[in-house]
Amino acid sequence: MKYLLDTHTLLWWLSDSPQLSPAAVRLMEDGDNEIFVSAASAWEVTTKWVRGKLPSAAVLLPDFAAVVHEEGFLELPVTSAHMVRSCLLPGVHRDPFDRIIAAQAIQEGMGLISTDDKIAEFGVVLHW
Repeated sequence: MKYLLDTHTLLWWLSDSPQLSPAAVRLMEDGDNEIFVSAASAWEVTTKWVRGKLPSAAVLLPDFAAVVHEEGFLELPVTSAHMVRSCLLPGVHRDPFDRIIAAQAIQEGMGLISTDDKIAEFGVVLHW
């Protein structure tokens, strides 16, 4: 199966957070699964770091892609199709990062590993 990580899921994985559910860990550690990280997560992490809301992200910034690959994950670029889909998603949820990540999961037929119930409003299948 293919899964996309929500940004908070990636950060929790990298910090060995107890907030990461055992079910999420199993999915992420299962070698039969392909785990993707959106380029939108790099944008989100950097934006929050610049605003002072995520000081711990400093370790990711020198080479976000290298960290993703070291963890055995795959990068998912944001395409124009993803952007269009994100704008056409229903609802009033305004977080652009969530909209893009949800659109990518839907467009690519991936499950989303996330605790964010608001993203489920877009029709993406959450796994947690």
